[in-house]
Amino acid sequence: MEIQRALYDLLLNDLLPGKVNVLYGARRVGKTFLLRKICTNAGFTYLWLNGEEAETAEILRSRNTATLKRLIGEVQLLVLDEAQAVPEIGKTLKLIVDEMPHLRILASGSSAFDLHNFLGEPLVGRAFWHELFPIAQIEMKHHENLIETRQRLNERLVYGAYPEVITLGSYEQKERYLRDLVQAYLLKDLLSFEGIRNASKIMDLLRLIAFQIGAQVSVQELGQQLGMSKNTVEKYLNLLEKVHVLRKIGGFSQNLRKEITKSSRFYFWDNGIRNAILNDFKMPEFRNDIGSLWENYLLAERAKKLKYGQIYKETYFWRTYDQQEIDCIEVRNNQLEAFEFKWQTRAVKIPPAFAVNYPDATFEVIHRENYLDWIS
Repeated sequence: MEIQRALYDLLLNDLLPGKVNVLYGARRVGKTFLLRKICTNAGFTYLWLNGEEAETAEILRSRNTATLKRLIGEVQLLVLDEAQAVPEIGKTLKLIVDEMPHLRILASGSSAFDLHNFLGEPLVGRAFWHELFPIAQIEMKHHENLIETRQRLNERLVYGAYPEVITLGSYEQKERYLRDLVQAYLLKDLLSFEGIRNASKIMDLLRLIAFQIGAQVSVQELGQQLGMSKNTVEKYLNLLEKVHVLRKIGGFSQNLRKEITKSSRFYFWDNGIRNAILNDFKMPEFRNDIGSLWENYLLAERAKKLKYGQIYKETYFWRTYDQQEIDCIEVRNNQLEAFEFKWQTRAVKIPPAFAVNYPDATFEVIHRENYLDWIS
């Protein structure tokens, strides 16, 4: 089964002369496959380069205009996969854009901190940025009907939505793939970063975060549990965000004294990665963390829907010191929308403090009977 990715049409439309399209995201989410499909169907002559090949990296690193022109020739589209492997690749791409303004460029990479550091400043005004995630539910709606989607919900809560996970036949194959993915690919980005040497500490931190889905995270307490400084924990969490393992959500407030704003919550971009870190692949009916699975899944799928749809909303949680809380607050044009997540379908009242202080906000409970309207 070949799944039509949500970014496909947008990338095609953005293939403009003199522009660099940067496709980034976690390893194994399908970036290279998407690039190859675009090359096949775009109708342009193209040159495919891999930044991890030593000779390619050396030529690009030299930034010799004559050499670059001989390399690229008369093609209409230049594709550079694994762009982050080329030192200061942003300066090279800026030179190519300036010297060959007819050229369309696609660059991909898995390591966001490298991509932004090396691409961002030199390519201001010259680049479009596209983030690719594991398969989104909005990308599955053309490949399954409502009954099939409902039947596969439990599996997606446990095994997530990486492209290969979806195509593998048995649960044993899915579990093995996810374990290998965590060890061989996702941590590879972190351990290749200067100053990151301790994989076991990274895994311990991820396990602690995995147990705290939906709860405020204290960096100070994490440091005490791990035997690390607060600054080191913050550094690791920041890097885990940048390599698309974790997502940070802050607290919402309009300066009411009882609202909690300084702490954050962390979620995984994929449930399968979270469960692989915990080594727990039991189905929802046998778990005591179904609330965490459900909350993590909904927030990840909602973020994919908003990003792919180019809908710009800010996302928060809301909580007071007397423990009134709401799972998700979305803000756009000063309009507040509040959402509470429940695995079981039941009536939930809006917290009194929120109703009093934000009377114009809407409130909705997301459960198994209505969740598809919210994420797809």
